[in-house]
Amino acid sequence: MIDNLKKIYPSLIVYQEENQGLDQRYNWFRTEAGEIIGIEKGELCPKDLSVLAAFMAPYRSDAPVLTPDEQKWRNAIDSDGADPLETAGAYRFVYFSIKENQISPELFKDALAELFPGNVPILWENGHEGILIEQESVGSDSISYEDIINILMSDLYIKIHFLVGPFRTGMEQVSRYHAFMLTAAKAIFAESNKAVANLSDAVPYLLIDQANADHHRSIREMILQNYADDEETLRMIEVFTKYNLNVSETAKALHLHRNSLQYRLDRFAENTGIDIRKFHQAMAVYLALLVKPAR
Repeated sequence: MIDNLKKIYPSLIVYQEENQGLDQRYNWFRTEAGEIIGIEKGELCPKDLSVLAAFMAPYRSDAPVLTPDEQKWRNAIDSDGADPLETAGAYRFVYFSIKENQISPELFKDALAELFPGNVPILWENGHEGILIEQESVGSDSISYEDIINILMSDLYIKIHFLVGPFRTGMEQVSRYHAFMLTAAKAIFAESNKAVANLSDAVPYLLIDQANADHHRSIREMILQNYADDEETLRMIEVFTKYNLNVSETAKALHLHRNSLQYRLDRFAENTGIDIRKFHQAMAVYLALLVKPAR
């Protein structure tokens, strides 16, 4: 393929690992075989870029060059597990995003290497977000991403978000797992300010993200009804769901007497026909809270 492209784009070069950095005069791409090629920007019009991106992944020069282990993971994902890749037991994908231009990918990667017991492959989407691949350590405690954030904040003063996926074994549909993590991260972190989220946390945001604007408006109006603009009641419901429908814990968090909270919950049920002390009804209200008010 490279020979054929060379005939069309005479400036094409193949990245050599011993070179330092990528020439900014080139647009860079990663081929299906894992090679990184560059073509001078002056040879490429928007149509060329679109055609090339259809069968090669654009390669960002601000992302570190893949290690051999990372390249194996990238090949396995691009081929949906067709390329053999041995894993030491279970693994999980963890999406991360850091504030753009806050820290270099190389420095961030070095910092993470100090916090994990073994090698952690990182697949960068760009210079500030990507997927790290955590291997399950038998007999060791699970890594706390809250602790990792605290360390990185105190040592490097960087703001970071993690979306933690489930552990899996085998490489079947690994591409789907990878793509779903990116989609879920986009959905939850566009609306939530949580620093660390599990994939289950992202599911409600994914469901809401699939609905159109008319559905958003209908969900909010029909579920919240006259309470749609009642900030005090909406705050009560938000805290109630946060504390797993526990009346005592919610009352404490809101600095209310338990009986006062019970009265407000009763009033909401009487006026809407929805008793949020019941899980399935609480879930409907929780989803309605996630919907942005119509402007």
